[in-house]
Amino acid sequence: MTYPDSVQFLYAIGNELRSARLDLGRMTAMLEALGHPERGGRYVHVAGTNGKGSTCAMIEAGLRAAGLRTGLYTSPHLVEPTERIRLNGRPVSRDDFAAAFNRIHTAAVRLADGGGIDTHPTYFETVTLMALLLFREKAADIAVMEVGLGGRLDATNVITPEVCAITPIDFDHENILGSSLAAIAGEKAGILKRGVRAVIAPQRAEALERIKEAAAKAGAPLTLIGEGDMEGVDLDARGCRFTLRREGRAIPVECPLAGEHQVVNAATAAAVLDLLKVSPEGIAAARWPGRLECVSEAPEIILDGAHNPGGARALAAYLDRFYAHRRVWIVYATMRDKSVDEIAELLSSRASELVLTKVDSTRALRPEAMAGLFRHPRLRLTGSVGEAIEVVRREAAAEDAVFITGSLFLVGEARALLAGSAGSGGGSGEG
Repeated sequence: MTYPDSVQFLYAIGNELRSARLDLGRMTAMLEALGHPERGGRYVHVAGTNGKGSTCAMIEAGLRAAGLRTGLYTSPHLVEPTERIRLNGRPVSRDDFAAAFNRIHTAAVRLADGGGIDTHPTYFETVTLMALLLFREKAADIAVMEVGLGGRLDATNVITPEVCAITPIDFDHENILGSSLAAIAGEKAGILKRGVRAVIAPQRAEALERIKEAAAKAGAPLTLIGEGDMEGVDLDARGCRFTLRREGRAIPVECPLAGEHQVVNAATAAAVLDLLKVSPEGIAAARWPGRLECVSEAPEIILDGAHNPGGARALAAYLDRFYAHRRVWIVYATMRDKSVDEIAELLSSRASELVLTKVDSTRALRPEAMAGLFRHPRLRLTGSVGEAIEVVRREAAAEDAVFITGSLFLVGEARALLAGSAGSGGGSGEG
């Protein structure tokens, strides 16, 4: 299949969350059929609720700055599916993406016909297999792998990493992972393995207790980061600088990603790099689109994929710190499986103008269905992201700030529209 054909096939498989069948049976069978591309590689494995992608991007930047040839696997994508698989900081080519897909698809059809698997691997399983194949074939020295959903039964949990990390855990996907922080943490901690060092970001007590229990059972040595380990934090609207204290040493860290929450993510990334005997200096070159990313000036337009309460709290803190005296527009869209109540309360009180819209997805929540939750005096509803952007372009003043947020699907669609391109934004994933 060509690249467009492979992308169309992946979308036809169905949304990852809707088609999720969390077990590793198909992955195990497929890896066997492919000659185990995951074996022999060096990996870093990252789970968590918020900050996984940012942390992965910072770890990868540090490894690349140290001269290593890197792989990076993240989800979902914003505009092009090739973004999910990166080599040395760049998305793989469309030709390489299609070639890897064809190898996976051919093996899957053969296995399914012979009864080796019950059905074709899901979107996420397929692209995970493609990443493992490409990292081996393109000779990545080390690959950073982001968990897609949970951890214990996630398709990425077929690797044996050198270091694991768990970013802050919050409520998300409760219908799949469990309704308590302890249950969710237990699923995330499923990536912990005997003898594999794990860096744990600051957590709520309930989540941390479950992680410690899982680590003791698995025999995984933990490196715990405490809130007091980040000293001299200097925060501005475009990044932060601080000193990380590790075992009596002072490690300077510079993070170019915006938001107070990135302090914890940068500390987690720096601790992972420290365990790998790599300087964290390269974190300063990290880039991660769609997370408090400023894409336009006059008016300032910022994209942020705050798709759950934890992300919304981080965005609210950012607004309070840096935009309290500005006229703020919030353009918001989300999915039907997201917890809108708490997010609505956090964002409504901080918006001067509020625009509710809908992304191009069957999972999208209609603006009319969430309008009652926002209760905002300056509320408008639009039927598409393009229409919402037109409202902003027409009515926002040059000194205003516009935040487009609520879903990575929204961020991807808006990013493509603002860049004047049509992309296949969002794709399958958590956003």
